[in-house]
Amino acid sequence: MNSNSKSVRVAIVGASGYSGEELVRLLLRHPQVELVAVTSRQSAGQTIAQVFPKFAMNPVARSLKFSDPDTATLAQQAEIVFLALPHGVAAEFAIPLLRSGCRVIDLSADFRLKSAAVYKEFYAHDHPAPELLAQSVYGLPEIHWEAIRGARLVASPGCYPTSILLPTLPLLRDGLIRPTGIIADSLSGVSGAGRKADVDYLFCECNESVRPYGVPKHRHLSEIEEQLSAVAGSPVVIQFTPHLIPVNRGILTTLYLAPIQHLSSPEEVTSLGEQISASYAKAYSNAPFVRLLEGKALPDTKNVVGTNVVEIAWRLDPRTGRLIVMSAEDNILKGASGQAVQSLNLICGFPETTGLI
Repeated sequence: MNSNSKSVRVAIVGASGYSGEELVRLLLRHPQVELVAVTSRQSAGQTIAQVFPKFAMNPVARSLKFSDPDTATLAQQAEIVFLALPHGVAAEFAIPLLRSGCRVIDLSADFRLKSAAVYKEFYAHDHPAPELLAQSVYGLPEIHWEAIRGARLVASPGCYPTSILLPTLPLLRDGLIRPTGIIADSLSGVSGAGRKADVDYLFCECNESVRPYGVPKHRHLSEIEEQLSAVAGSPVVIQFTPHLIPVNRGILTTLYLAPIQHLSSPEEVTSLGEQISASYAKAYSNAPFVRLLEGKALPDTKNVVGTNVVEIAWRLDPRTGRLIVMSAEDNILKGASGQAVQSLNLICGFPETTGLI
C-alpha cells in the first residue's frame, strides 16, 4: 500500500468500547480512509450517530450501522481491520481475517508477546493462535516503524508499556542505564479499565480516591520486560506499580533508573546529562508525537489528553545517584487508538501524522 491510493477501506471490530469509539472518531475524519464497517453485538442495527451522538454531523456516522462481527463479510469489505477486543477474543478474529488477506491491527494483548508460555503465565490461559506470534510486529511506531510498514499483523502496545518503553528504550540501547533495578510508578485514568460495569470503577468508588492495583505482577509487565530484554540483550526484570486516579484519561509515569556512570562530581553529572540529551535527540528528533521537554518543564496529563503526543522529561539526582525520567500520555490515544492509527499510516505509506493532528 502507498499514499497514491485513493483511500483505504477499514473496519473496526469491537467499536463500542472506549478505544473503539476513539478509533471511530479518528477514522471518520482521516482524509485517506473509508470506514466501511463497525461491529458491536449490543449495538447491532443502530447507526454510529445513534450510539455516539457526538459524531452526528458526519454523514458516514449517520448512515453506517453497527453489525454483528462476521469475518467473512469483513474480509470482503475491508483491507485493514482494527480489533478493539478483549485479549483471548481478538485472536479468534485475527486468524480468519489474515487468511483472507486482510491486514490486522490488534489493540488487545494477544499478539504483543513472542512467547506463548509467557502469555499463558500472565494471562492465565493458552494462547489461542501461537502460530501467529512469529509474524506479529510490536506496534510502537517510534521504535519499530520500519517493521510496521511491511507488517500484516500489528500488535498495538498497551498504554502503560508505551509510557514506560518510549522513555527507557533509547537510554538502554545507548548503554546509559543499567538493565537492573528499574522501577516504574504509573498513574492512570479510569478509562484505562475499559467501558464495563464493575463496582471498582463506579463513580463513588473512584472519585476522591487513589489506589494501587495489579501488584506485584500486572499483565503489562510481560510486554514491557520482553521489549526491554530485546534491546538489552539479556533478561530484564523491572518493578512496576500502577495506580488508579480519579480522572477520565491520561497516564503519568515516573521511572527510577540507575545510570552506568557514577555521579560523584559535577563534571560527571554534566557529562551524563549531555549524553542523555543526545540519546533522546537521536531517537526522537524526527518523531512527531514525542515531545522532549526542556528547562524546568515537567510532563502534565492536561497537555497531552486529546492528543497522540507523549511528553518526556528527566532529572539527574546526584544525592541518590539515580536518573528520574517522567512521561505523560493520553491512555486512549497514544496508549491505544491513536498509536494504532499511526501504524495504519505507516502501513499505507501515508504521512505519519495523517488524521492525528
